Formats: sequence, C-alpha cells, structure tokens
Amino acid sequence: MKILILNGPNLNLLGTREPEIYGTVSMEEYFEKLKSEFSSHELKYYQSNIEGEMINRLQEDDFDALVINPGAYTHYSYAISDCLKNIRKPKIEVHISNIYKREEFRQKSVTAANTDAVLSGFGMDGYRLAILSFK
Repeated sequence: MKILILNGPNLNLLGTREPEIYGTVSMEEYFEKLKSEFSSHELKYYQSNIEGEMINRLQEDDFDALVINPGAYTHYSYAISDCLKNIRKPKIEVHISNIYKREEFRQKSVTAANTDAVLSGFGMDGYRLAILSFK
C-alpha cells in the first residue's frame, strides 16, 4: 500500500518547535522509524507551509491512503477540507497534541468531517497508529 503522510505549516519545525508540546524528535527522524516498521508499505512524506501546495500534492493521486496533519489549516482551511471531500481513499487526520486541551480556536477542525477518523493527543505515535488502522 502507498501511504502519503502530509504535514502542514510549521510542522517542518518538529523537534525544535515548542518541545513541551511537540517533543524533541524531528519528523524526518520519526519518518525513518515509520519506514523501517512498515517496510511492507511504500511511505511518502510531504510537508508544506503553503495551503495551495498541500492541495496540489493531494491532487497528485499517487497514494492509496492518507495521513494528514493540516497544522493550523485544520481550523480554517475550507479549501483543504473541500479537497479531502473529493478523495475517495482511506484518510486519517492526526494531531500531535490533544487539540481539545489547547486554545479554544484549536478545538475546532473544519477538515475532520472529510476524513475517516481523527487521532489527537498521541504525540508522534499518532502517525503510527493511523498507519496501523489501514488494512
């Protein structure tokens, strides 16, 4: 199975960004662990701070399942939400922190309704749990 992991804005700073919330492991380090654990799958990783680039990547349609962490776009990107609505493949939204224990504006996801499930608050392990859910 080809699985795309797509991260949104500021997630390129994982490992150094607010380590008390996001931890000290970079996504690149964690992605290597995921590739090792799920060697029977083809994992692809893409990160962008730009909404349109994320949508363009989603529309490439070269994957069988999607793990997406839209970052701050979670809370207001109807464009990404609309794009997700048109993807007829398994898709899981992941958040490293528990968004329901954060600021009020972070407690609403406009993208979640167009995914199959949401994992929030499991740290980086949320990505792993999402991959495990794909059959």
